[in-house]
Amino acid sequence: MRIMMWWLGAMLSLLVMPVEADELGAQLNQFFKTRDPLHAAGINVVVRTPEKQWPTCSAPQLSLPGNSRLWGNMSVAATCDRERRFLQVEVQVTGDYVVANRQIPRGSALTAGDIQIKQGRLDTLPARTVLDPQQIVEAVSVRDILPDQPVTLSMVRQAWRVKAGQPVLVIAQGDGFNVSSEGRALNNATAMQRVRVRMENGQIVSGSVNADGNILITL
Repeated sequence: MRIMMWWLGAMLSLLVMPVEADELGAQLNQFFKTRDPLHAAGINVVVRTPEKQWPTCSAPQLSLPGNSRLWGNMSVAATCDRERRFLQVEVQVTGDYVVANRQIPRGSALTAGDIQIKQGRLDTLPARTVLDPQQIVEAVSVRDILPDQPVTLSMVRQAWRVKAGQPVLVIAQGDGFNVSSEGRALNNATAMQRVRVRMENGQIVSGSVNADGNILITL
C-alpha cells in the first residue's frame, strides 16, 4: 500500500513539474521566429523568469499584447488550460542595419556613399533605426550624423517632392471622369503628403502628392 501511495505521489508531482528549459526555449524561439519571419535566422530568446515560475504543461499557449514590440524585453503570457503565467523574456535579434559612412551635416541629401550596412544586435539599437537603405533613398538629414552612428528615421526626412511656390499639375479624379488643371503649391510636401494649391482662378484646393509630383484629388 505504501509503495502504491508513493508511486501515485510521484506521478502527481510529475504532472505539475514545469516544462523543461530546452523545450520551453525552443517553443519561445519558434513563437518569435513566426512573428518576425524577416529576422527569424537571427532570433534568440532568453527566459529571465525563474524556472519555478514557468508553466506546468508541456505545450503552453503563448501570446502577447497586440501593441508589443518585436524585440527586446517583454512579457509573454503562457496559458495551460485555465492557468496563465507571465514569462519575462529578452528577444535578441542579429541582423543588418544602416550607419553613417562619414560625417553627414544637417541639411545634406544622402547618397549611397554616405551610408553603409553593418551587422549586429538590432534589439540594442535606438528606436526606429533604419534597417533597409531603401527607406532613406534621397532623404535629407535634419541633424548632424556622426561617422559609424546608426541612422534612425528621426534623423532624416524625405526630400520635398513639391515646394511652396512651385507650379504643379492638379488632377481631379472621380467616377468616370478625369480633369487636370494647373496651380501653384502653397507649402512643401514629400510624396504622399497633403499639399494646398492655389488654382489659376484663385480657388484653393488640397490633394496628395504622387511620385511624379502631381497633385491628386479624389472626388
